[in-house]
Amino acid sequence: MNVTDRQRQTLPASPGLTDASALARVPHVVVVGAGIAGLAAAAGLCERGVRVDVVEACDYLGGRVGGWPDTLADGSVAAMNRGFHAFFRQYYNLRSLLRRADPHLSALRAVDDYPLVDALGRRDTFRGLPRTPPLNALAFAMRSPTFRLRDLIRLDAKAAAPLATVSVPRTYYQLDDRDAGTFLSDINFPDAARHLAFEVFARSFFARPEFLSAAELVTMFHIYFLGSSEGLTFDVANANFEVALWDPLRKYLEDNGVRFHTGLTVDGLSLASDVRVHCGTDREFAADAVVLATDVAGLRHIVAGSPGLGDAGWRRRVADLHTAPPFVVLRLWLDRPLRADRAAFVGTGGRPPLDNVSVLERYEREAAQWAARTGGSVVELHAYSVTGSGDEVRDALVARMHELYPETFGAAILDERLLRRDDCPRFAPGDFTDRPTVQTPDSRVVLAGDGIRIDLPVALMERAATTGWVAANQLLGGFGLAGHAVHTVPNGGRSALLRRLAARAGAER
Repeated sequence: MNVTDRQRQTLPASPGLTDASALARVPHVVVVGAGIAGLAAAAGLCERGVRVDVVEACDYLGGRVGGWPDTLADGSVAAMNRGFHAFFRQYYNLRSLLRRADPHLSALRAVDDYPLVDALGRRDTFRGLPRTPPLNALAFAMRSPTFRLRDLIRLDAKAAAPLATVSVPRTYYQLDDRDAGTFLSDINFPDAARHLAFEVFARSFFARPEFLSAAELVTMFHIYFLGSSEGLTFDVANANFEVALWDPLRKYLEDNGVRFHTGLTVDGLSLASDVRVHCGTDREFAADAVVLATDVAGLRHIVAGSPGLGDAGWRRRVADLHTAPPFVVLRLWLDRPLRADRAAFVGTGGRPPLDNVSVLERYEREAAQWAARTGGSVVELHAYSVTGSGDEVRDALVARMHELYPETFGAAILDERLLRRDDCPRFAPGDFTDRPTVQTPDSRVVLAGDGIRIDLPVALMERAATTGWVAANQLLGGFGLAGHAVHTVPNGGRSALLRRLAARAGAER
């Protein structure tokens, strides 16, 4: 579980005092948002002795990776969340945050495989791949039923060169104006392999390839294949998120002086000699600085309610942020088990609207306890980029489950929960240049979150964690305090062979 790529890159901590107690006055920072980004920022600040208040609109921590209890029809208490999240070994900064409360990451368990199945039953697997790039990608392609040697020969080497030469932000300047679907067509990537393999990356952003930036797709390929030897297998939380991850981290942060205020919505900031954080009409916090670590809607709401924050251009960039298309998570409590050989996770291609299936009792403690007590199974069906109504999507997902897992046909659904959300950031072609960064026009206000631009090869939960640490570092530097090191996969094409081939392809054209 703790393998670390020897070629990972480190951005060293900035120098400064190690504790705010050495300052004439201890600074006070309000962190708005208790998702991954906000918790990372809070950790970075409190560990240097800064006074921190965290304000969160929900009544639980973790943001989109949060968990909460729910009561089923039979009266039993079930754990709920927004669905499966993969904690990849490349997520150095997220894993560093989790280690604050769990040094050995005992709350995570390894998943050996994440099979992909298409409409014809063809199956790809990540099990047993070599770890060294580019052998990992080549081995995956060569054993895939949807990718043949002739497909490799047909690839347009020049058009595919960006896959081997990723560097952030340069890759975005080259490719962000194109969509991922067009890029795959331009390099002659076979359609069958595209739908089964590459679309797994697009689904991570809740978007179809034609609505995803080619730069995001190529950077993801670099992070998980050609730029890292950590592999594409991953860990998952062994219990619901609040129990496994956030309750222990909350205790760690509170032990370091952080105060949490949940169920409290921030409506705006006032900027004068201090920064005032307004929560409705009857509650406010006065601070030296603020970290805005909210989702897209929350950030737009706060900036709209803060007329003194930023110039017109910056405010326009925030207002122009968008969210990805809606997604649906349908969790079903069935009266009978799935076959014992069913994988904990399966990605699907060509079976709309179904994109992913999770069998929760295979890894989550609460679901396993329910399944052991009832003899049933807890199955979760994911649909990304949905357009139909909740009922339409729900019925179609259940039909796809029966098709993919015939043993569920006729199973009684003892209870179910359907979550439909549209609060994930959009990464469409052309979005990168104007996406706001951690820094804002006011040095006392910084941003963090997976929708915030940072010119490093990170994505998804790791982008949230990385921007949180960097936001903390930005404020710590202003206070004269030492920062924290952050780590990434190599920010450049890792394979000298592929770089030479890419250069040769370019020269031959």
